[in-house]
Amino acid sequence: MLSVKKCFFCGGDIIPARGQTYIRNDGAVLNFCSSKCRKNALKLKRDPRKYKWTEKYQSQGKR
Repeated sequence: MLSVKKCFFCGGDIIPARGQTYIRNDGAVLNFCSSKCRKNALKLKRDPRKYKWTEKYQSQGKR
């Protein structure tokens, strides 16, 4: 049975054989569900708690 992973940025579920995996130079493995999440986290360095479409924002009880 394959495990469902969580997106590093938005916190959403990633279906097996989908998404993108990024490995940092320090060995940390970051899983992303889409290029939108990857760009927001790595290129733009945004905080996922400030964007309404992420599950990390919704888990704070603001929505």
